[in-house]
Amino acid sequence: MGDPWRIGLLLGAVANLANAAWMLVDPAGWYLYLPAAVPDTGPFNAHFVRDVGSAFAVMGLALAFGALRPALRVPSLAFASGFYVLHALVHVADTAAGRLPASHWWIDLPGVYVPALVMLGVTALAARTAPRNPA
Repeated sequence: MGDPWRIGLLLGAVANLANAAWMLVDPAGWYLYLPAAVPDTGPFNAHFVRDVGSAFAVMGLALAFGALRPALRVPSLAFASGFYVLHALVHVADTAAGRLPASHWWIDLPGVYVPALVMLGVTALAARTAPRNPA
């Protein structure tokens, strides 16, 4: 069947790169049609959407490198997880402070909070199961 790590990381890479492409090519469409109530976060700013799209592109590339180079899996996952967790914390802070409607606790669950938790779990599993180099 193949290396499950490679398959999973490539799927994550494709998802991140697809989101990045949408954000970079059609920022207004992404802003309006992503099913995450993005307009609740403030007025449309094409430059900002493209900036964040660039971050998703870097994460997608990091996951692709991790898929293709096993020695880079843990660092690649750690970097991608860092973004996902910080992104989730921004959403927590904004919702808790009332800058986003309380409905965002649920709206952001599938696309922000769950991915951050999954990335943390996958990173921990990769770190725990990675081959150890003797010193």
